[in-house]
Amino acid sequence: MLIRHGVRQPRNPWTDGPEYITQCPIQPGSSFSQKVIFSKEEGTLWWHAHSGWFRTTVHGAIIIYPKPGAPYPFTKPLADVPIILGEWWKEDIVKIRQDFLESGGQPRDSDAYTINGQPGDLHPCSKQSMLKLEVKRGNTYLLRIINAALNEILFFGIAKHSLTVVGADACYTKPFTTPYIAIAPGQTMDCLLNADQQPDRYYMAARAYLSGAGVDFDHTTTTAMVHYVDPYWPSPSPDMPKLPDFNDTSAALNCSYSIRSLNSQLHSVAVPRVITERILTTVSVNTLPCPANETCEGPDGRRLAASLSNISFVSPHIDVLEAYFYQISGVFGQRFPSFPPTVFNYTADALPVELQIPRKGTQARVLRFNSNIEIVFQGTNLVAGIDHPMHLHGFSFYVVGWGFGNFDAQKDPLNYNLDDPQLRNTIIVPKNGWAAIRFKADNPGVWFMHCHFERHMSWGMETVFIVRSGRGQTQRVLPPPPDMPPC
Repeated sequence: MLIRHGVRQPRNPWTDGPEYITQCPIQPGSSFSQKVIFSKEEGTLWWHAHSGWFRTTVHGAIIIYPKPGAPYPFTKPLADVPIILGEWWKEDIVKIRQDFLESGGQPRDSDAYTINGQPGDLHPCSKQSMLKLEVKRGNTYLLRIINAALNEILFFGIAKHSLTVVGADACYTKPFTTPYIAIAPGQTMDCLLNADQQPDRYYMAARAYLSGAGVDFDHTTTTAMVHYVDPYWPSPSPDMPKLPDFNDTSAALNCSYSIRSLNSQLHSVAVPRVITERILTTVSVNTLPCPANETCEGPDGRRLAASLSNISFVSPHIDVLEAYFYQISGVFGQRFPSFPPTVFNYTADALPVELQIPRKGTQARVLRFNSNIEIVFQGTNLVAGIDHPMHLHGFSFYVVGWGFGNFDAQKDPLNYNLDDPQLRNTIIVPKNGWAAIRFKADNPGVWFMHCHFERHMSWGMETVFIVRSGRGQTQRVLPPPPDMPPC
């Protein structure tokens, strides 16, 4: 199954892509024609596999240009350059995932990060094959940066050059100039690179940002080269960008949350002001008791899990969309709550072990068509507090607020940005903090919401929104295609 990440697919959840959510897997030797419907997207998105961990290598860029005759809302670049950040393992990713699921612990760290499929010249295997971006002094280039990594937020930068963010998740932004970016799995950023330095060779590089204490990760750095084509006498060795330390939370979040929507006459915002449904969901890493006669590699010999509002999602045996459309009972429930079942000090340093154990289930949340939704993602310090890149299918949403600690429903909304909040499809929920989003539920269908860390999604940090159809014919889910894969 393939998903066009960030494409809204209006009224067409049938070809959204996630297995057992909107379709059953395509069997070997079979085929399925996916219809992709673009609407308001403009900028950079991407496509990837949404089955197992195959998106490790099964992914690519989607570039949506302005309509013919419409200008960019920034200086037109000389060229577009897709920059896809990824992870690479020496072993088969199927075995990596299988071992991870069987162990009950953390997955094995990747062996390298990549830029456009190559680890770079710090790794012997790609000294000659790393990306070399040729630029000419005085010109501007648009870097379309995608984080396709499975499990890591990444810092990215170019030595002695600034990046000007002008778009994120296929939405234009106010220009924001920074020496580096922090980009989570699933996110895209459009950045202008001005070739304004002395002609020479300069490294571009990416490496991990990690907020979770005691969590192993790949410490390597991936590199590529910016090479000026103007005449110059090369320096003995190219400069490396000065990226933040791997645990610099302020650097990561200040970058992520400094972005603002452009909010111009041609690219205006429509933030829901009157909210009809409010949801506060905890995003937690959990543990489960180790089954008898098994050895588990999670904390204290337990099995790691993850949850939203203490529900660890269990994939059904047929897809949720088919069960909803044809009214097949017993496949999913409709009891995903508005608030966590247990209220506690979510971000306290020491929390009782009994709070770590989630309920397992396949619970969805049904939304009325055209209702205005606010979701507050509340991080917790259960097991290990960590950032979570939360992604919603079928919609882009406004990020109206964020903060550290426990969300205060009386005080925190007073500081919401309702004027020019960034419009995203994936947002970083800070470690032991919260993020608030708003959107209008105007896209009928079944839509997946999950953490974009593959290990967390595999543990159950996911749920489903079912947006009911409206009254008019154009407010209803389209009929299913004739070649839907059977369950």
